[in-house]
Amino acid sequence: MGKEWLKKVKECCPEVHWIAHYAILGPYDFMDIYDAPDVETAHKVSIISRAEGAVAAESWQALPYDRFLKLLESVS
Repeated sequence: MGKEWLKKVKECCPEVHWIAHYAILGPYDFMDIYDAPDVETAHKVSIISRAEGAVAAESWQALPYDRFLKLLESVS
């Protein structure tokens, strides 16, 4: 089931760079860490997850720390 999901995501979102996939304990069963070029592509990954049977999906945007520091400097 997981392999079919990943195949579909890779077909629909080839520009996504996969960093890690974890089986976790807690409110969710799995956590995927990936780099998407934009928020719309990240939404596609989430939509595919829900369409393929995930009961819940949650997405968090993250900013690399060096880019965060540059952003911080620009408003300081």
